[in-house]
Amino acid sequence: VDLKDIARDVVADLEVTLATTGGQIHLHRLPVVQGDPIQLQRLLMNLIGNGLKYHRPGVAPLIVVKGRKFKEAGIRKAVIQVKDNGIGFEMEYAQKIFQPFHRLHGRSEYEGSGMGLAICKRIVERHGGEISAQSRPGQGATFTVILPIPPSVEPGKPT
Repeated sequence: VDLKDIARDVVADLEVTLATTGGQIHLHRLPVVQGDPIQLQRLLMNLIGNGLKYHRPGVAPLIVVKGRKFKEAGIRKAVIQVKDNGIGFEMEYAQKIFQPFHRLHGRSEYEGSGMGLAICKRIVERHGGEISAQSRPGQGATFTVILPIPPSVEPGKPT
């Protein structure tokens, strides 16, 4: 699965939200991984969509999506980062946000079920990976996904 193609589809699907919020999404290099394209699209849709949803009042959302490949203990991996300039959150909630129905903000402030990041975690774990978040209130958030790259993924394919 070429994650750059998946990310482009997600951006196209978010065209109305981008126009409404005045947001921008910058796509950089993204790796090719092995996985379910529908699930990986949902992963990126949730992460990018959250960056648009949880923007600071009066500040146009800016989301940067980038990735790279690396090797750790002889295992090839892909790292994907989705960084936004939104409202952010306290790091004490960094693990709790991936739990089902855990919301940091009331429904009156932001729509949603509280399931988006729990779904992201489930998708990443199904692909043998891990997800984490770094943030500071008022400074946005960065979500990092690390996925293994099995030997069956062509090593010569550009990223």
